[in-house]
Amino acid sequence: MNLLDLFIAPAFAQAAGQPPSAGAFGGMNILFLVGMVAIMYFLMIRPQMKRQKEHRAMLDKLSKGDEVLTNGGIAGVVTDIGENFITIEVADNVRMRFQKGAIANVLPKGTLKSA
Repeated sequence: MNLLDLFIAPAFAQAAGQPPSAGAFGGMNILFLVGMVAIMYFLMIRPQMKRQKEHRAMLDKLSKGDEVLTNGGIAGVVTDIGENFITIEVADNVRMRFQKGAIANVLPKGTLKSA
């Protein structure tokens, strides 16, 4: 007996004969695989696509004067909108440029005034 036999079981050859067949459960493996892909689609892929679509629609509706919050937590008022970039005024005469994708939320009007 070898010390390695405690951790790894020794492999022995099988007798010659027919190879093991999938039998009645061969179709179940394919069905299980298809079921797992469907679960992954409905739990992960579909909600992410929905969020992306809502975010894209929110970015398309942005206009000057909207109060926004960036992914980094910076809040400000939109002063200029370009094709790829947005200029946000975060304080009096302090403007910052961000990529459109960096806008996380559009805040309700008056949110920055009350803060």
